[in-house]
Amino acid sequence: MSKDDRPAQKRIDQFFSGPGGRADDWRELVEGAKAWAQSGDRAKCDAALSNLSVMEEFHGYPGVHLMAALKEAAASGDAATCFALATKIAQALTTKSFRQHAGDWNLHDEGDGDVPELLPPSFGRKEAHRPYFETLIVTGVAPNNWPALCTEWRKLRRPIDSFVYEPVIVGSLEDAFCAALLNPDLGAVVINEGFALRSRHDAPVLRTLTNSIGPHEESSVSALRLARILKRVRPELDLYLISNRNVEEMAGNPEANVLRRIFYSVEELLELHLCILEGVQDRFDTPFFDNLKKYAQRPIGTFHALPIARGKSIFKSDWIRDMGEFYGPNLFLAESSATTGGLDSLLEPTGNIKKAQDKAARAFGADHVFFVTNGTSTSNKMAVQALLAPGDIAIVDRNCHKSHHYGMVLAGAQPLYVEAFPMTEYSMYGAVPLRTIKQALLNAKAEGRLGRVKMVDLTNCTFDGHIYNTRRVMEECLAIKPDLIFLWDEAWFGFARFSPFLRPRTAMGAANDIEAWMHDPKSTAAYEKQQAELGKNPSDELLLKTRLIPDPRQVRLRVYQTNSTHKSMSALRQGSMLFVKDVEFHTVEAQFHEAVFTHASTSPNQQLIASLDVARRQMELEGYGLVANAMEIALAIRQAVNGNPLISKYFRILGADAMVPAQYRQTGFVDYLASGTNWAAALLSLQDDEFCLDPTRMTLVCGTAGFDGTQFKGILANQYGIQVNKTSRNSVLFQSNINNTRSDVAHLIRVLAEIAGEVDRGLSQGGANARKTFEARVKSLMTDVPDLPNFSHFHQSYRGDAGAKTNEGDIRSGFYAAYDAAGCEYIRLADPEINRRLKSGPELVSANFVIPYPPGFPIMVPGQVITQETIDFMRKLDVKEIHGYDAAEGLKLVRSEALAKMGKRQPPAVPKLKAAS
Repeated sequence: MSKDDRPAQKRIDQFFSGPGGRADDWRELVEGAKAWAQSGDRAKCDAALSNLSVMEEFHGYPGVHLMAALKEAAASGDAATCFALATKIAQALTTKSFRQHAGDWNLHDEGDGDVPELLPPSFGRKEAHRPYFETLIVTGVAPNNWPALCTEWRKLRRPIDSFVYEPVIVGSLEDAFCAALLNPDLGAVVINEGFALRSRHDAPVLRTLTNSIGPHEESSVSALRLARILKRVRPELDLYLISNRNVEEMAGNPEANVLRRIFYSVEELLELHLCILEGVQDRFDTPFFDNLKKYAQRPIGTFHALPIARGKSIFKSDWIRDMGEFYGPNLFLAESSATTGGLDSLLEPTGNIKKAQDKAARAFGADHVFFVTNGTSTSNKMAVQALLAPGDIAIVDRNCHKSHHYGMVLAGAQPLYVEAFPMTEYSMYGAVPLRTIKQALLNAKAEGRLGRVKMVDLTNCTFDGHIYNTRRVMEECLAIKPDLIFLWDEAWFGFARFSPFLRPRTAMGAANDIEAWMHDPKSTAAYEKQQAELGKNPSDELLLKTRLIPDPRQVRLRVYQTNSTHKSMSALRQGSMLFVKDVEFHTVEAQFHEAVFTHASTSPNQQLIASLDVARRQMELEGYGLVANAMEIALAIRQAVNGNPLISKYFRILGADAMVPAQYRQTGFVDYLASGTNWAAALLSLQDDEFCLDPTRMTLVCGTAGFDGTQFKGILANQYGIQVNKTSRNSVLFQSNINNTRSDVAHLIRVLAEIAGEVDRGLSQGGANARKTFEARVKSLMTDVPDLPNFSHFHQSYRGDAGAKTNEGDIRSGFYAAYDAAGCEYIRLADPEINRRLKSGPELVSANFVIPYPPGFPIMVPGQVITQETIDFMRKLDVKEIHGYDAAEGLKLVRSEALAKMGKRQPPAVPKLKAAS
């Protein structure tokens, strides 16, 4: 075949595909080779082989030997061998058997018998296996010497090694960067000096990415610079540097802190091998889980208050033995109420729990971590209680999880509620615009109350997937008040740490970036330049329009992040973590321990703690690939739904353009699947746009098919066994996670096609009346939607000394007003008395939280004045679940007489604080 007849080589960087995309490429090769063997047409085989050849250079398996044999078979016209070898490799990749089965690496070994092994290699077997990973070797050695180099590395393997790894060799910075992005199996990187800058392959989009964080010229390439780039992309990887220069001087360079170890030349290759294994072992170790397993194997006499421990009461019973048979003996052998014997206390950890928490802090980029065993609701309340005192003001997203509101009640803090942008058409809220948050701070400053504003409390990402520009929010707020505390509720977003694209938008990712910026001398110059441009007394409007730069010399970086580990990682239900990055933590550490004592059970579940430990291990060792797969699954669902003619006739998944208003997408980003979009465009949006959309969260509009969200959720669950996350008036929310497979995608798409087909047949066969009824139903769900109510204000009796411009209130007093039965009254929603009082008074004041599901946020809080728009919304609601509201009794209100008494009381004592400069 002439050069001109060869198929165009696939670009390696158009849109980085995950494991599923790689599997598709191999399936296409197998199908192409089969067609060649059967019909003699080799065009599809050649195209498929060309497409995957470059990508496979960044993976350990099938490796140079097998890929060379595959290419040789194709070049020599041996279709049968090409088909057989492609099938062998594809099956090994699908089942991952190559990680344990040496025959998969052998050109002629076909495995055990003629039947391909289709189950995972460890399925049904009890013998221990050695986990497999790959090590990236960056070198300046010529490519023709790479096979020999691989052989030298393989010779280092020993039977006693706990793990086995395969080398992956590249010769340039760009290829190293590409391998780090494309290969989820990497566990370590060895960087030799002398490598080139440019890739051997066509990669313009890749260059856009590397140029944003790396050098542009060959002269600026250095091993240390590459190490810093790779650490930013994959912080979980261990990096080793081999240099023949002055390694002592290099080791003393502060920039070398990204390296696990530096070696001189290749004098200690075995030592390097052992270091690689030790580094992986450090991530593999799970201090609490490992000791819990040992504890379960010991003979223990239990004379404490936990009869279920050791399982004797279960397995000796004629009546509940099935519980033991269902769960197995280890669950009960590992139960104990003791904190000794290799275990630890969650309330005051000093042993294995403490070690496990320290490892989690490293994995998630925090300074400290608290394990929490009763959900992120508790993590949030712990943080609020520890960081706020009575009278402190906190700027709070009104639509945040109820735990934040209850936390304010417990702390006696005064919430200053700020509103998210509404998405009325879908009966949901987005996120709080930065301008709104800045205005709240500037209003407090104008009234001399900025010193009392202690915290900004926001949800990132929101239930529906809106991601804040966390760094920008914190930097601009710190420019107004440099010691603000930030509490980011990332219950749904814990996985994002392990995506290089999403990580900078996490609280810990942004906090680490801000910390690095503060230590850069250029930061002070940037601040002083902006101050000169703003002048001495800039107007609020100018400050609101300007992207403010904080003074790095004044900033006290205080960032807290909570995440529901069980929501996005392999932890048991209610497993949560609270991350701390606070330069003033030593001043509140005692308060945090008090919060732990207040909220944590003295009898925490051992298995739950162990699952948090194991979840951290998994994410450090394979989280990158798992998250990439979850994102790929989500993109596949979006494409399959919106691209299917029948399904898209009645359903659609909303893109970023529908979920995020254009004014908050400053880069012009449309959607992940918009024409021409690639990861470079997505990265630009993630860097600069005020809000982005989490690609794993998919809002499926079902109102256009005539179903409300609750109804459609029930159909999916009861008839098809599909569970969804949440609902709105006319949509359901799907969420992909690290547990999903492409089989799950196929099942979902088949079900949606079936339902769409039923709707379509019903309309075509039902005549004009059926269509008229359908259209009316769709109009009711999609057009006649109630306006979403905003928070009004606290009643004056709960305002205390609040200022004219600020909207905070004493929610604690409002909450406990409901405890006085004589001081409360009930009025039914349809009662004309509601209308009369809205018009003529006295004001309607809520005595409790009222939270309809959906949308799941409090439309009333204790002490809030109820307005016409709130009543209108309540009357139009057609949901069954409304927390805090009993339709039979009506709205619970604080009587006007009780409010009058409250107004005569002195406002709560407020600590005297220095006014912020």
